[in-house]
Amino acid sequence: MNERDFIAALRSLPLHPGAQDLRDDAAVIDFGGEALVVTHDAIAEGVHYRAGTDPFDIAWKLVAVNLSDLAAKGAKPIGVLIGAALIDRAERFVEGLRAILTDYGVPLLGGDTIKLNGPASFGCTAIGRATAQPVPRRSGARPGDALYVTGKIGAAMLGFRAGDGAAYLRPRPRLAEGRALAPVVHAMMDVSDGLLLDAARMAEASRCTAVLETAAIPFAPELAPEDRSDALRWGDDYELLFALRDGAELPVPATRIGAMHPPGEAPLLLDGEVPTGNLGYEHGSLR
Repeated sequence: MNERDFIAALRSLPLHPGAQDLRDDAAVIDFGGEALVVTHDAIAEGVHYRAGTDPFDIAWKLVAVNLSDLAAKGAKPIGVLIGAALIDRAERFVEGLRAILTDYGVPLLGGDTIKLNGPASFGCTAIGRATAQPVPRRSGARPGDALYVTGKIGAAMLGFRAGDGAAYLRPRPRLAEGRALAPVVHAMMDVSDGLLLDAARMAEASRCTAVLETAAIPFAPELAPEDRSDALRWGDDYELLFALRDGAELPVPATRIGAMHPPGEAPLLLDGEVPTGNLGYEHGSLR
């Protein structure tokens, strides 16, 4: 069973309304006149980082990918809980946690530890408070919306290939940008599994077609032209992808990469055509 089939099976279980039918990256729970945003991501050796990676970087990435989901909701972090495997040089893991939690002003709420005999895995639950209502979702885009992305695409892929890239191991969640965008966007999500796949997911959830232009996409300057197709599908960039009214003023720097159109033959068009092959990374498929 691959990732998509597994999530589809989970939809048969009793779901809280805030789970949004498991079609978003975080749950939104109305609580005491406010909205709590709750997300959980896990990372594993051999999937999200190489064996032998400095535990400092493992801790940083574990927290960063979860804070990125809060950023996509415009949420202010309340704290995180950590599920940690006890590994060699665990003190470096603690140092990495200290660094990212201090950098972003996020407290540790608790968690659990486990000793594994095989490859290590780690989990993190991040809790945030929504700063805008309605809370941005991936399903709110409308035909005619402009589609934007923050930052650059492809830096994480280059870092992975180099074996020591900070963009891959120490992503910078766009928390401040997410809070600035939350009151004005129609839809928003982070780019975790590849720009093409995530744009298609937003379009599908919003019942639109995302029309992108390769020439408009802000690639990392070091990226060779022949690597652009791979970079669009690679993921781990943790930039914010968002849709808002065409012509609206942007509160943060971002690049327009396309627009949302009425639904058509596919949820995504790239340079006027339906892209072939995998659009991005899904567990159960090969990168």
